[in-house]
Amino acid sequence: MSGYPFGWLWLALPLITGCASSPHPAPVRESSFSKSAYPDAPPGHYRIQPGDTLYKIAFQHGLDYRDLAIWNELVDPGFIRSGHLLRMFPPKPVLKKAPIANTPFALVSEIKSKPQISLEQTEDTEPALWTWPNQGVVLANFGSALNKGIDIVGQRGEPVLAAATGRVVYAGSSLRGYGKLIIIRHGRTLLSAYAHNDRILVTEGQQVIRGQSIALMGDSDADRVKLHFEVREFGKPVNPLHYLPKMS
Repeated sequence: MSGYPFGWLWLALPLITGCASSPHPAPVRESSFSKSAYPDAPPGHYRIQPGDTLYKIAFQHGLDYRDLAIWNELVDPGFIRSGHLLRMFPPKPVLKKAPIANTPFALVSEIKSKPQISLEQTEDTEPALWTWPNQGVVLANFGSALNKGIDIVGQRGEPVLAAATGRVVYAGSSLRGYGKLIIIRHGRTLLSAYAHNDRILVTEGQQVIRGQSIALMGDSDADRVKLHFEVREFGKPVNPLHYLPKMS
């Protein structure tokens, strides 16, 4: 062995490589947040997930958030709890027997028995003026290929503007197909949505004014840099061109 000062390495090598290629590698643990911990919702219902808001759920299903609040007897539409079920359809009307005597006491009792639903009585005025959220070229119009809004082509990093004064009710990226999305409420009946942003500049609950920069244009969850813009009335998509001024 004197002629091979490092001969012992050849003897130890199988032990070293054997440890490195153990047939029992350490198990890979799946993140506890990769799948919902809640059971599937029964037909006609939705299971509330972490990060959900009533506005987001209503937008995703093409419903009016006020209907969801009434159907589920939500006292505060701004507060929902993860794991709970939401009814996604109106309950069947309950036929009540007419009171024997239509006395003031009977009327008061009937009024008190009904749930008192708060539907945010502030900011009820619909905006009179709208502006284009970006001055780029319209790539796709409302209704084309089942498009629920219009697509506007632009450059990455260009400002995305609030089309009308309102309040941000959703800012996030958990709606599949929309990327980084902003939803703004205008009055009691209208919502505007701005999708595929590169960066969001506002937060939920923030008041914004017409023409204010709310995001930077990008291609999140899209095949190219563009802004997907929607207007919804009572939760249903409508043609944004009916609200936006004609471009000169």
